[in-house]
Amino acid sequence: MFESFQSTTSERLDRPSYHEDFRRHYGSGISFLKKIERGQNFKERGFPSWEAFAAGEWDRALSLIEEKRETYAGQFQKAADLGILERRLRVVQFPVTPYVQWELHVLRLRVELGDSIRLMDARNISDIEVDHLVPEVVILGDEVMYEVVYDHDGNAAGANRITDQVAIEGTSAGFDALYPRGEGFTEFFNREIVPLDPPIAVH
Repeated sequence: MFESFQSTTSERLDRPSYHEDFRRHYGSGISFLKKIERGQNFKERGFPSWEAFAAGEWDRALSLIEEKRETYAGQFQKAADLGILERRLRVVQFPVTPYVQWELHVLRLRVELGDSIRLMDARNISDIEVDHLVPEVVILGDEVMYEVVYDHDGNAAGANRITDQVAIEGTSAGFDALYPRGEGFTEFFNREIVPLDPPIAVH
């Protein structure tokens, strides 16, 4: 699975160029967005909730997530207006990292507002990750696909832009095969995340 993704070529975009290219394709008439998140440790500087989490202020970090409600609601309304079906598969390794524990609280708000997110226990895809991990990727219809990239410290650094149709179709098919194998967000969150003690942030 994802063999075509591993062998394709791409164009590296810095972060501003990635965001500009993404917005252009997002509004071009695509019908779907598919996203796979595989990394377990990232930094989201400038996001007040993440900054509080990184400072060890867990309760404050959780309370600040609510500030994103209007922003997320606007994003979902835009997707609905454009007729774009958005789906996300978030892979979770165990033990759950502090970052993922925090991120899933953020994603819970997105789910509450209508986002279609399923969670995948990494142990359940060990059979397809023998040679390589599933990709960290965003697919916009049949037009373009981005491998999201990060610097050595876990900060977003842009994306590798892929337009090869074979790679896009193969990766999209891989997503379609995995997404139903994922677990409903709320069930997973209540069982695996709610009982956890507040994390110790890793700077």
